[in-house]
Amino acid sequence: MSQLIHYTNCPACGSSSLKSILTAKDYTVSNELFTIVECTDCTLRFTQDVPDSNSIGPYYKSENYISHSNTSKGFINSLYQSVRKRTLKQKRKLIEKTTGLKTGKLLDVGSGTGAFASEMKQAGWQVTGLEPDEDARKVAVQINNVELNNINLFYELPENNFDAITMWHVLEHVHDLQGYIAKLKSILKENGKLFIAVPNYTSKDAAIYKEFWAAYDVPRHLYHFSPQSMKMLIEKHGMKIEQYKPMWYDSFYVSMLSSKYKNGKINLIASFFNGLRSNSKALGNAQRCSSVIYIISK
Repeated sequence: MSQLIHYTNCPACGSSSLKSILTAKDYTVSNELFTIVECTDCTLRFTQDVPDSNSIGPYYKSENYISHSNTSKGFINSLYQSVRKRTLKQKRKLIEKTTGLKTGKLLDVGSGTGAFASEMKQAGWQVTGLEPDEDARKVAVQINNVELNNINLFYELPENNFDAITMWHVLEHVHDLQGYIAKLKSILKENGKLFIAVPNYTSKDAAIYKEFWAAYDVPRHLYHFSPQSMKMLIEKHGMKIEQYKPMWYDSFYVSMLSSKYKNGKINLIASFFNGLRSNSKALGNAQRCSSVIYIISK
């Protein structure tokens, strides 16, 4: 039987000042409805009554959950795969530029099918990739020739060990939020960099699509971050955000999925226009982008 987590305090700052914001639907697997609650102190939003870590597995069992899939079937999947090839190189260059290193020790948490881990490995980095899904780990070996470890290894990793740690759309899935941030800090080298990418509910596309916004992705997304709530969380653990970087493609991809959820089919023209509107609001201010990369140091 599924065990649900009901929060009476904010999982980020601990405040009891909470308010229900909207009801969102799981369009990927179950069609169930979930309430999204906002902390009025730190502005974190979170999904209420989510399955615990031992019960949430079935909500990931879908070919539509494409971070664990290499399929190119369908327009959205094929677009995702083609854009991913381009963004892999952009991420590698961002890491090299930010760390000042061409090679080093990298930890990739939530590697999916290993595309990014493979990109960094081929560039000469010593990569440790962690992934909870066994099927995704098998695909990583078959398709990307990279061996990933079970996510259970995370808490066993040695301190001051990595030049760079990456979490590409992963932190929003982690049940042990405080424990993860504390561990990430401990295993990062003193001059290392932590890269956390998450959706941003304060973006224009989130405002346009409201409860249909695909990046709410309930119940898989346990938390829904604003830049303000991320800053609070990181500083609470004695670290600092050095830079905010935009993820320009996400607004178009999320707008297409959101359009499909809202109307039953994709409106390509409206999706493109709404993605453009969202990105235009983020020009010169990455904190307004559909998804934000937070570059963090000790």
